[in-house]
Amino acid sequence: MTALKIAITVLFIIICIFLSVVILMQEGKSAGLSGAINGMADSYWGHNKGRSMEGKLERLTKIGAFLWIILAFVLNLKIW
Repeated sequence: MTALKIAITVLFIIICIFLSVVILMQEGKSAGLSGAINGMADSYWGHNKGRSMEGKLERLTKIGAFLWIILAFVLNLKIW
């Protein structure tokens, strides 16, 4: 294995662990009956969602998933 492939593999594993942690930190989307009652409040909080912790976690999930897919393709290439 080349040093570059080892470095990319280590980065891939770190991103896998990071994604697992970020996904587990997010709140569930369905809250049952209380979710139906709080539905109107979600429209207000959804407006400023990008500034909240939940919005940041969603953004980190998207970025991490994008990097994970790119590194998975790179590691799968037959150039190593």
